[in-house]
Amino acid sequence: MSPGEVFRAARDVLLRHRTDWEAAVAEFRRPELPLFNWALDWFDTLGEGPERPALRLVGAGGPETDRILGFGELSERSDRLANWLRSIGVERGDPVLLMLDNREPVWESMLAAIKLGAVLVPTYTTATPAELRDRVLRGEVRYVIAEAALSERFAGVPGEWVGIGVGGPARGWLRYEDFLGADPRFVPDGVTRGEDPLFRYFTSGTTSAPKMVEHTHLSYPVGHLSGMYWNGVRPGDVHLNISAPGWAKHAWSSFFVPWNAEATVVALDAAGSTPRRVSEVLRDRGVTTFCAPPTVWRALVTAGLGDRPPALREAVAAGEPLEPSVVREVARRWDLSLRDGYGQTETTGQIGNPPGRVPVPGSMGVPLPGYRITLVDPETDLPVPDGEPGEICLDLSERPLGLMRGYAGDPERTARAMAGGRYRTGDLAVRAPDGNLTHVARADDMFKSFDHRISPRELETVLLAHPAVADAAVVPVPDPIGLWVPKACVVPAPGHAAGPGTAHALFAAVRSELPPEKWVRVVEFVTELPRTSSGKTRRAELRERSAGARGPVYRIDAPATI
Repeated sequence: MSPGEVFRAARDVLLRHRTDWEAAVAEFRRPELPLFNWALDWFDTLGEGPERPALRLVGAGGPETDRILGFGELSERSDRLANWLRSIGVERGDPVLLMLDNREPVWESMLAAIKLGAVLVPTYTTATPAELRDRVLRGEVRYVIAEAALSERFAGVPGEWVGIGVGGPARGWLRYEDFLGADPRFVPDGVTRGEDPLFRYFTSGTTSAPKMVEHTHLSYPVGHLSGMYWNGVRPGDVHLNISAPGWAKHAWSSFFVPWNAEATVVALDAAGSTPRRVSEVLRDRGVTTFCAPPTVWRALVTAGLGDRPPALREAVAAGEPLEPSVVREVARRWDLSLRDGYGQTETTGQIGNPPGRVPVPGSMGVPLPGYRITLVDPETDLPVPDGEPGEICLDLSERPLGLMRGYAGDPERTARAMAGGRYRTGDLAVRAPDGNLTHVARADDMFKSFDHRISPRELETVLLAHPAVADAAVVPVPDPIGLWVPKACVVPAPGHAAGPGTAHALFAAVRSELPPEKWVRVVEFVTELPRTSSGKTRRAELRERSAGARGPVYRIDAPATI
């Protein structure tokens, strides 16, 4: 069989058992693809025959303002772009940084780079000059494709890189639009090995400095079959994902997941993803499958979900753990299971609530096909029993297809992450007797207070269930006796004052749900939490802020529990 046929056979196992998790896990096998180029061997074949919609770019008005591109059209445009990039010097293995808004050049550039064998370094459009300098230097970037309006941010970035501006002129940069005059037929200059590098993603840096994660032509394109299965996407679907380009989640669910399934991608600018706009798109564009971070789901619930979008069949959340109250509200209003899941920039979807299984609110779900999960005590390195928290680890004796190649330029960090025959995620979870896994915390988020280990996520779940809370995050602050105590940074919900009455209501809610050693001792009201563009809380920034409050602060004296 050709590489594309091998890929299709593996994919079809998951489609055949779309609502039968046990059968999917038992039958799915890692496809053997020593040579594979996803754009040439898979995507281009989807443009053969009658034209089908591949990408729907949401316009500023109603559906009539949208721009729709077919699989065949995108195949040809990416061929032209690949030929043009090769003509200006882009070679196999050259790192190419992308810094683009959510419009067609994102998809064209990714397809063209895959065809060329270049290495993609996706970057969000809000990146600062300091962040760009770090990415260009550490990523060894040779070419930059960016919005022309953002070119000035690269003014002080050193290196012998070539800039390509999208959407207008940029001084000293080439014009992206010139690719339209290139040959529409691309012929690769050689084979693509499955283990060749394809992506260098910088992690969100929520708890530490960003790491540079390197993925291959197998680990992301083929590894995202697990995400396709979890999302429940099937051929002909219309898939909406809320994510900004530059984050790994965009490649997950706005690129590989839907196109692995032969579905249509609906692209909505993340900056314009207000609850009202998201609701309009869900209803007016016939969206059948929808993925969004918990921040978007909370905003939708707060704004009022309204009637269920008529075509919507599947709904999932990813980025951070999803609180049960949101899951229950979506079920009540839409009669739809909102299914949580878990993965990392270093992997594809590892754990999820797949279609056909009734999700347990608060649970991430079960291991997805292709992943074997072990929970390990970080101190003893031994597996933990059900009910005890352990670090989520992947068994490397059967290396998961979606696992990264390693941390580029950092062999020591890679060795630590892969030590002892396991990949160590740094996330803690608890397994229930029925096999469902519940996220506890990042290992480096946990802290001790009066000799008790505290999971910020456990406290946040209680706070987020309170009607006075629109958003919340818990961080440790110093205490002269207990070493650290929990502090809640709270965004009050509309209609609730950032004052003593609301603070005491939150203290009371925590006291009623949790034992004394886990009580929140400090509440600070803030207007917003620092988040990445993918919706994750920047906990390191919150911890740095904790020394100097920016909003009203209220404290409660609780008995020390030693």
